[in-house]
Amino acid sequence: MTTWNPAQYLRFGNERLQPAIDLIGRIPLESPGVIYDLGCGTGSGTVMLKDRWPAALVTGVDSSDSMLEQTRNLDANLAAGVTWQQADLNTWEPERPADLLFSNAALHWLDHHETLFPRLLNCLEPGGILTVQLPHNFSAPSHTSIAETMRSGPWRERLEPHLREHPVLDTFVYYDLLSPLCARLDLWETTYFHILSGADPVVEWTKGSILTPVLGLLDEPERESFLMKYAARVSQAYPQGSDGKTVLPFRRLFIMATR
Repeated sequence: MTTWNPAQYLRFGNERLQPAIDLIGRIPLESPGVIYDLGCGTGSGTVMLKDRWPAALVTGVDSSDSMLEQTRNLDANLAAGVTWQQADLNTWEPERPADLLFSNAALHWLDHHETLFPRLLNCLEPGGILTVQLPHNFSAPSHTSIAETMRSGPWRERLEPHLREHPVLDTFVYYDLLSPLCARLDLWETTYFHILSGADPVVEWTKGSILTPVLGLLDEPERESFLMKYAARVSQAYPQGSDGKTVLPFRRLFIMATR
């Protein structure tokens, strides 16, 4: 199981949270009674759900001990009434049907979306909504450079079986999969242009997300060697500007399916 580093993930906490803010703002429910945040991580998005619908029963679900540990650092007033649950989303089922299932940048870590998404829809009350944000940047250099680095070093045999090059389906596939099961289906994409500071900021960004399980398979000095080779690739794709900042375009897919 991957060991997540909350501090590394939260280095770009505001940028990672913005898609959740945008998605929550578009949810048309007036007073959902039961809400689950699937893959809640450190809980920042979960407390936003509770803040918007304070009367709802809100539960944050995540498989990571280290991430859920960070929920203890949340403002007690903001997190009041929120329940936290450790569970594997591959097999998770709600204790009662939900009015809202929310997931921000988590379900791309799970396989078999062709069965996962219909299963989650079946966890909803009639009229309930499944709202999902998925990173859709896997064809960009930030991600393709990881695959290239994995295949170009002495670690290839060990790392390549763990390569997740295309964990998110094409948008039209989600439409074909979900539209027959939904009363309403909304799909859209947004490209965020993140303005990052510091040395090798794209490396630091991916170290908090997609690179985490890869680096967990390497020991020093291989880990440092891998990062140097990866950094050389992404620095060419994302050069530092004259102001010392680096612009990272990051594409994201949003799905809102009403049962």
